[in-house]
Amino acid sequence: MSKQIVILGAGYAGLLSALSVREYYNKDEVQVTVVNQFPTHQIITELHRLAGGSISEQAVSIPLEKLFKGKDIDLVISKVESFSVDNKEVKLANGSTLSYDALVVALGSQTGFFGIPGLEENSMVLKSVNDANKIYKHIEDRIREYSQTNNEADATIVIGGGGLTGVELIGEIVDHFPKIAKKFGVDFKDLKIKLVEAGPKILPVLPDHLIERAMTSLEARGVEFLTGLPVTGVKGNQIELKDGQTITANTLVWTGGVAALPIVG
Repeated sequence: MSKQIVILGAGYAGLLSALSVREYYNKDEVQVTVVNQFPTHQIITELHRLAGGSISEQAVSIPLEKLFKGKDIDLVISKVESFSVDNKEVKLANGSTLSYDALVVALGSQTGFFGIPGLEENSMVLKSVNDANKIYKHIEDRIREYSQTNNEADATIVIGGGGLTGVELIGEIVDHFPKIAKKFGVDFKDLKIKLVEAGPKILPVLPDHLIERAMTSLEARGVEFLTGLPVTGVKGNQIELKDGQTITANTLVWTGGVAALPIVG
């Protein structure tokens, strides 16, 4: 009887795990089942480009059936509710239960909000294709609204978090949204684009000369950096910072960190 290997998640780790098993074991030796909440493998390192409108959804979303074709890998599209190491079972949101001999948990992470009041309820995140599409449409809608009302909150875009995701996203916004603004008769220079970072500098994993280069380039295109200023709370469209100032913005994208999923906590 063949062994049952269940892989939870079809991101980079899950996808590579499934394909690697098939390099060494055939279907008579091992049955491989991949569980993923989406029918596609999503290239999350490119989501900022989708959110900025520089690439299409198809460029970052690859059908899993295509990737697994001819590999004798079973695919189940469902969220995972729980798994039991003792019982060697996985319970899925679709009501089914999978038994396994070996389990690979490759579900990734979720956005970390760190207990900041109102942050989760009043911000967008960038963790999936759906998130990226939502960000693009939201900013486009806010620019359209600003063209009709001149409400400065609609013209203010705040990115929370100065790591790679936040900086890449804000770079895409300043590169590709000027044409959207022009479409609605808005001068892109009227938009206030801010990046808020709790630490003393953005991109802390990079050497200082690259940080300075990134900041100089983005500042020249209208980005304002607010470093050393943690977000302490969000009330509606009011973003409160540690120094007491409040930013009024109808767009807040939070990229300020990650946390483990409760299912693996």
